[in-house]
Amino acid sequence: MQIQGLQKLTLLDFPGKVACTVFCGGCNFRCPFCHNAPLVLEPDAYEAVSEEDFFALLQKRRGVLEGVCVTGGEPLLQPGLSDFLQKIHDTGTCVKLDTNGGMPERLAPLLRGGLVDYVAMDIKNSRERYAETIGVPGFSTRAVEESVRLLMKSGIDYEFRTTVVRELHREADFRRIGEWIAGAKHYFLQAFKDSGSLISPGLHGCSREEMERFRTVVLPFVPSAQLRGID
Repeated sequence: MQIQGLQKLTLLDFPGKVACTVFCGGCNFRCPFCHNAPLVLEPDAYEAVSEEDFFALLQKRRGVLEGVCVTGGEPLLQPGLSDFLQKIHDTGTCVKLDTNGGMPERLAPLLRGGLVDYVAMDIKNSRERYAETIGVPGFSTRAVEESVRLLMKSGIDYEFRTTVVRELHREADFRRIGEWIAGAKHYFLQAFKDSGSLISPGLHGCSREEMERFRTVVLPFVPSAQLRGID
């Protein structure tokens, strides 16, 4: 298990829990709006954090940290992920997994094995516009659709989320997303913000009014839809 970064304390990444965040390098998507391009494109440029140091942190903050958020990049690319999550659970700590949903064959065993307590999965766009949104020409959404099905029937707490980019998202896209994930437990429309380290610079976020309009389009299908990250 390669840990490319560690945020020792977060009150935002794991809903309802005091947590730390583990960052994994590499990704099978090339989303132009990715806010941490070096972690995706040059993960080896980061100084790795050893598992020993990570678990020493969990031990030191036992009774304070309630959860670990495992994010990326794309964590499901990591060959040692299952064992790593099991070790976290063995300490009595909950696990949240962030994923793009592109590898359901790796997600399914984690769900079946009870190795994750919360999953946050990206819905990048409507299925018709997925390939351009993730920067992978010719991409088929079959794998992502399977991950959506897995989560919605899993019994595990989960959320779907879309980072909203003015150049990539239209009102019609959100209608199609709503139809696709109708009845989802949680869905968030996240405000895009330029981190200064994007895969493709020159993208922009949407106004509060635009975000509210998109949410209104989704609400008939996903009544739980909320906005996130709006100033």
